[in-house]
Amino acid sequence: MAETGLRFHFLRGKHARILSALLLVQAIGFYAISRPEKVPSPRPLRQFPTELGSWTMAQEGVVEKDTMEVLRADDVITRTYADAGGQRFANLFVAFFRSQRTGQTPHSPKNCLPGSGWAPSESGIATISVPGLAEPLRVNRYVVAKGGEQSVVFYWYQSRHRVIASEYRAKIALVWDSIRYDRSDTALVRVVVPVSGDRVDVASATGEQFVRAFFLTLRNYLPS
Repeated sequence: MAETGLRFHFLRGKHARILSALLLVQAIGFYAISRPEKVPSPRPLRQFPTELGSWTMAQEGVVEKDTMEVLRADDVITRTYADAGGQRFANLFVAFFRSQRTGQTPHSPKNCLPGSGWAPSESGIATISVPGLAEPLRVNRYVVAKGGEQSVVFYWYQSRHRVIASEYRAKIALVWDSIRYDRSDTALVRVVVPVSGDRVDVASATGEQFVRAFFLTLRNYLPS
């Protein structure tokens, strides 16, 4: 009887609960993968407007072939926009993945930026209110430095009109979408604003204003 009691006590323990949760997630994953996927075909990002309110495209960027081979995104856009006065600039990068079932997943900027020599000095969550949305956006915000340069970085994961800052929540959403909608598409959206004169607050405000200018338009270029 004592051995039986110990056995059942183990099943009620923390490690047993974690193991059960992992097995459940694994079972759900196998179930989702075994079903045909509905792969969306959104509008090409190259058709994204060059004018967004008071912002106008100043430069069309190019993603190098070797970077694309690592990124493995199905569609990419990288552009620098300038405000009406030509004094403020913001870079917009969007990488869209039609499916994540074959290992094509977004690379987190918090891992890529240090690999490019940018060291984070601040990190947190920014709340951005967008006219027309009932709830404000919650996105990642980083201040990064390289040599004598600083930039403010905003980024998030976007799918089905859902905006997610956390990488872990994005994985949970992936499992849910695979089960409920037979889809695993997602997009990584990143905004980078250079800091001038150590005015991080001004760069942050510029980035938030730019997000407000393009967010609703971007939703029309990503699957709903």
